[in-house]
Amino acid sequence: MNDASAKPIRPVLTSAERVNTLSHFHRAEIARMAGWRDRLDRTTNWAITVVAALLSVSLSTASAHHGVLLFAMLLILLLLWIEARRYRFFDFYRARVRQFERHYFAQIFSPQPDFASDWLLIVGEGLRAPKFLLSQRAALARRLRRNYIYLFLILLLAWMVKISTPSLQAVGLRTGFVGSLREAVDSAALGPIPGVAIVVVVAAFYAGLFAIVFFVAGDDGELSFGDVHV
Repeated sequence: MNDASAKPIRPVLTSAERVNTLSHFHRAEIARMAGWRDRLDRTTNWAITVVAALLSVSLSTASAHHGVLLFAMLLILLLLWIEARRYRFFDFYRARVRQFERHYFAQIFSPQPDFASDWLLIVGEGLRAPKFLLSQRAALARRLRRNYIYLFLILLLAWMVKISTPSLQAVGLRTGFVGSLREAVDSAALGPIPGVAIVVVVAAFYAGLFAIVFFVAGDDGELSFGDVHV
């Protein structure tokens, strides 16, 4: 048996065929990236809808329990986790599109000598063995920092108003705010769970969110603040 026949044959493309292949591939990657971008927007829209709906339910009537807002926090956390997973896919295809823009189209419009001449090899290896470029933790931190922290803050503010305003509680009779911090903490009770325990859990949860926002490594390069990115 001839050993030469076992070697892979590399297709030889003409210049026109190469340009045509790159153009179609770039168009396909743009479509993939746009598809995942649309999924991200849908998840964010779901989160905004959930916040608006449960805020309306909780604050519109005194019979609504403050636990509705705690439930909203859990739902937004779930949607954040889903969006972080979707963002990892979006980031993968976005990076491939940016390779074309940075190393192919930019070189046509503004050539630079020997600028990442092996970029097509990197694209090829990524096609053979696709791997996420971003961890779930980093994706979660990025989406929290850019969008979801504001939704969580709105829910926190609404929850604090709910437990500190007697007229917004089923047992509330007077208007205005509670007379002491102790009353607000007691009104945060959830069934047999005392209010102080609920307040501690909520405080720990938000402390974790703020730790992710402020202490997890921020975006750099093309994703840094002020730079245009997709």
